[in-house]
Amino acid sequence: MNTNDFFSLNLRPELLENLATLDFHTMTEVQAKALPWILAGRDVIAQAKTGSGKTAAFALGLLQNLDVKRFRIQSLVLCPTRELADQVAQEIRRLARAVHNIKVLTLCGGAPFGPQLGSLEHGAHIVVGTPGRIEEHLVKGSLKLDDINTLVLDEADRMLDMGFQPSLEAIVSYLPERRQNLLFSATFAPPIRAIAERFLQNPAKVELESTHDQTTITQTFYRVEGDAPDRLTALRLLLVTRRPDSTLVFANTKAEVQQIADELKRHGFSALALHGDLEQKFRDQTLVLFANKSASILVATDVAARGLDIDAVDLVINYQIARETEVHVHRIGRTGRAGSSGEAVTLVSEKERFKLERLGELLQQTPNLENLPPLSLLNQPGFKPPMATLQIDGGKKQKLRPGDIVGALTGEGGLTADSIGKISVAENTTYVAVKRNVAADALAQISNGKLKGRSFRARLI
Repeated sequence: MNTNDFFSLNLRPELLENLATLDFHTMTEVQAKALPWILAGRDVIAQAKTGSGKTAAFALGLLQNLDVKRFRIQSLVLCPTRELADQVAQEIRRLARAVHNIKVLTLCGGAPFGPQLGSLEHGAHIVVGTPGRIEEHLVKGSLKLDDINTLVLDEADRMLDMGFQPSLEAIVSYLPERRQNLLFSATFAPPIRAIAERFLQNPAKVELESTHDQTTITQTFYRVEGDAPDRLTALRLLLVTRRPDSTLVFANTKAEVQQIADELKRHGFSALALHGDLEQKFRDQTLVLFANKSASILVATDVAARGLDIDAVDLVINYQIARETEVHVHRIGRTGRAGSSGEAVTLVSEKERFKLERLGELLQQTPNLENLPPLSLLNQPGFKPPMATLQIDGGKKQKLRPGDIVGALTGEGGLTADSIGKISVAENTTYVAVKRNVAADALAQISNGKLKGRSFRARLI
């Protein structure tokens, strides 16, 4: 039997059956190396790049070890951001769908506290959350972790970068001493090793290559002057010459992110900003618009480099070289995912030469600086994304489902099914992507029709 096959593991039959329906057969490298240790009950510290399949590795371990009949919180997964926590919880639910009555609860900052209290009163088996909100619940006494048998620290290096170490230490003080600890990190920097020594007991160490396969991601480095106007001009040139459906632009500060997005919009591009100063509802909306192809360009700080549920990014542009060379790997890892090809571009000034040399050592290559396309190409107009988004004032609480939306849009005199893109149903809001050329018709179809026998307000955003 293939030892990289999920069926070579001693997993519950219902988990194996579900993996087969999901077309999960061969394990990724991190799964093949980490899962046997996890299933054996060992503490594990694992280094893996974005998109390596690590979530399924620890999720299967949690589910294998879970006693469903014991309605207590048995596993805690800590993530640096709400987006990653939501993504992890969704993946756990997907892998657990053949195991009846498993409850996975997310507890994250940026969400109302009251509904979380109500959910906790109803109980859960697995809690996924951000350190700040988990600590808040523990202090208030609304969360009890006496029955935890597994702690997962996902993207642990990012949690430390974001200043969560005091919260992590506080949370661990509430946990039983006898437990399994699983730590996943993109780097094994000294702070991570220190955390591992404090929290983990004789861990098995799993280390993967941190660089990306050169055949899947094409990297180009362009020469620019150091000041902002030249970089902004260079950015516009790259966008008008490549005209990608989806581009992630990384900058080092929140102020730069907002400035770049505003400047691109002024020149006719469909650009959105993502940084820590955004309110959660605008942050969620921004991610929906970019993920469903209603915005072509997302300008972000490094908080977006990992943990966001964004697929199929055509192009990554580094407005500057990342402050830490390892972060560069995670930035460019947003393209070329799941074996597909991608492109990454980095703008480099003369003052950044030393960073470029250091980056070359990490990438095990000698980056060559190329000249930008001619300025005359800026005469080309900006380009619009292929999709537009309808926002409907109704969601899960109003019992709306994607099928209801599709039915309303394709009803008598309505759209064809291939005109409809991603549908995201939140608590009280639904976002529907439609092809840009039929957006007005889609709005009329929803506004003049009914969903679940009711009228809902809708608007184009």
